Amino acid sequence: MSLKAIHIIFVIASSLMTLFFGVWAFREYFAPHGSPIHLVYGLGSIVGLVALLAYGRYFLRKLKHISYL
Repeated sequence: MSLKAIHIIFVIASSLMTLFFGVWAFREYFAPHGSPIHLVYGLGSIVGLVALLAYGRYFLRKLKHISYL
């Protein structure tokens, strides 16, 4: 497995974890006992998710001529 393939797997895994953390944070914020820090966590995770997706797209375009093997 190439470094490119491993890198793509890690970017996808990080994006999914960031997404799930954001969903959890927003659910905690909107719960009756929600804390304002959960809103900050949720917004931060959205920013992180967008950054990870932009980086993944940049990475794929930069290394499109290198194989996955």
